Amino acid sequence: MTPEEIAQRFVARFGDAVTTEIAYGSATVTVPREHYAAAAEYAKTTRGLDLTFFDFMAGVDEGEDGFGVVMHLYSPIHRHHVLLRTVAPRDTPVVPTSSNVFRGANWHEREAWEMFGIVFDGHPNLVKLLLSDEFEGHPLRKEFQLASRNVKPWPGAKEPGEGGHA
Repeated sequence: MTPEEIAQRFVARFGDAVTTEIAYGSATVTVPREHYAAAAEYAKTTRGLDLTFFDFMAGVDEGEDGFGVVMHLYSPIHRHHVLLRTVAPRDTPVVPTSSNVFRGANWHEREAWEMFGIVFDGHPNLVKLLLSDEFEGHPLRKEFQLASRNVKPWPGAKEPGEGGHA
């Protein structure tokens, strides 16, 4: 199955709200956040797709657009793969959990919750994974202040395009 055919299967199943992109021989399928877990299950259980291998899931701070959640799935049978993606708004970063579809997503969702503040609705154990209980904030958000920048002047440019020295 070609990446274009894979993308069209998701559009046919979840409607015109799905957007697709083909790059580097792979399909990226963006679904509305309320369909994210259903799309993961569809990818896994649909004959012909058979995207049964969960590789990873990650959060992405997309600035004003919100928080992206990206999952890489692979079919060992057909040797094709897809990036399944959704976006949650900054003010309500809630996405349905896919940990009941792919057990491996459990750890990745906990990490995205801890680092970005993305809540995975229905997750069985959304507790801190990497940071201490006393730590406050979400360190991978773009607005998060790095402690090292608050303690002493940063030696280089802080933002892209800034020139000169601090």
